[in-house]
Amino acid sequence: MQFEVWAPLTGRVAMRLNDADHEMTPDPGPDRAGWWTVEAPAADGDRYGFRLGDDPVVRPDPRGRRLPDGPDGLSAVVDFGPLTPEGPAPRTPLQDAVLYELHIGTFTPEGTFDAAAARLGHLSSLGVTHVELMPVCPFPGRHGWGYDGVAPWAVHEPYGGPAGLARFVAAAHAAGLGVVLDVVHNHLGPSGNHLPSFGPYFTDTHHTPWGAAVNLDAPGSDEVRAYLTGSALAWLRDYRIDGLRLDAVHALADGRALTFLEELAAAVDELAVETARPLFLIAESDQCDPRLTTPRTAGGLGLHAQWNDDFHHALHCSLTGESQAYYADFAEAPLGALAKTLTRAFFHDGTWSSFRGRTHGRPVDRRRTPAHRFLGYAQTHDQIGNRALGDRLGASLSPGLLACAATLVLTGPFVPMLFMGEEWGARTPWQYFTDHPDPELAEAVRTGRRREFAAHGWKAEEVPDPQDPATRERSCLDWSEHGEAAHARLLDWYRTLVALRRTQPDLRDPDLAAVRVAYDEERRWVTFRRGDVRVAVNMSPEPVTIALGRNGVRVLAAWEPLEHPGPDGRIHLPGESAVVLGP
Repeated sequence: MQFEVWAPLTGRVAMRLNDADHEMTPDPGPDRAGWWTVEAPAADGDRYGFRLGDDPVVRPDPRGRRLPDGPDGLSAVVDFGPLTPEGPAPRTPLQDAVLYELHIGTFTPEGTFDAAAARLGHLSSLGVTHVELMPVCPFPGRHGWGYDGVAPWAVHEPYGGPAGLARFVAAAHAAGLGVVLDVVHNHLGPSGNHLPSFGPYFTDTHHTPWGAAVNLDAPGSDEVRAYLTGSALAWLRDYRIDGLRLDAVHALADGRALTFLEELAAAVDELAVETARPLFLIAESDQCDPRLTTPRTAGGLGLHAQWNDDFHHALHCSLTGESQAYYADFAEAPLGALAKTLTRAFFHDGTWSSFRGRTHGRPVDRRRTPAHRFLGYAQTHDQIGNRALGDRLGASLSPGLLACAATLVLTGPFVPMLFMGEEWGARTPWQYFTDHPDPELAEAVRTGRRREFAAHGWKAEEVPDPQDPATRERSCLDWSEHGEAAHARLLDWYRTLVALRRTQPDLRDPDLAAVRVAYDEERRWVTFRRGDVRVAVNMSPEPVTIALGRNGVRVLAAWEPLEHPGPDGRIHLPGESAVVLGP
């Protein structure tokens, strides 16, 4: 077996395999400066690592696929022959998708791939098409959100390691579900990161909220880009994962003419052709820039979709009336903001942002940009977990308002995404939790979290301690909830709406310019038309009468019992309810 490592900062590298050292030699290839190689017999599970120069420390492989003892332990050889899932994978294109975001560590109390796989039947019956996993790369400790991962090629061992992930993907595919994986390229976690010892993986040329930036444009950046691209392709190739969600791409400091994101998108498109599978990349960005998903042939970066936080913020303000922080931009006229996002995707499209103190965003060309370039959602891990108490909408809103939120997400023009438990109105919080073994880091995180919310009026004792195991335990889904009457009714509504999206082609129409919206800010109702389908949502506790403007429509689904529109084209909609109408 050939072992190799990029270590341009040293004049000597030795590979420790089990209990024996093997001197490595520089790779003579013309494009392989800084690479070291050695041949040695090895089998699945064998432990290995690298010693750099005269340093006695044996470090894990930066491209290691398994870390059985955590980020500071040795790597283990992985034979992917028996792991790569077999059989056909679902081929649902992004335009027809309904995504379901989940966190392996809290989707079940056990917090493992196998335990999550045992719940996939629930997702199949719900009708979603793809499971979007939050990051699964290794991080110190057992429990955490996953955004502090330090080994972008490996899988967190407490979740089940590479074999567990392979079993989960195989089970999802067998259940007719695609798998999307959240990956983090903008930083590595603060503990257990060994990359700086090997090479210039980071640069002081740029600074980010996490310190020195990942090196995407300074000397040595060609290899760093190849490292990240190789990791992304490995998830798609070796585990047959169907798409990737790219965390906070606005934090990628990259001044090169050909950006890393363009290179990555091109590589994924090539792999999709090679494997005849509809692979895709979904970006998270706060820049409201449609160039992210504009095809490369038209001067864009060529990603396939992006999260649309503007739609979320407008919907959240319409439902809750909240106006703090970034919600302030949407709170003055929330239904107007919601209407704008339903027809133009971004609320901030070159408009003033009071939160930022400047203009923000860029208009979407609705003639050339299909609606499935954007994901729409009422809740995500960020929008729940970054609240002081991690409280979901289900903790404060009525079942009727939760039904309104579901209707706007699942019948709207964007690719819908749900957050685990949302479909039954879960009341369990989803809080910020960590498990840092380093006591100084643990205290810094605890203090920083409480200081952040103290600025908004929270007392320290009110903010959950991220290091307390109970914080993670509170964040686990309570699977007994969805059997209760009120939760079961909401779950049935979600199933109905997902089924309508599948059976009504107008609800998958990618033409943003064809969406027609009417609303009443004071009376808190909004209607929109997508082809022959009409949707009406009343967020007021009082009933309203809405003029639909035409006859011949029938009720396809209604949260509360109501009559078909009368001959005058008017519909009488109960308070906090929604209806979907068709020809």
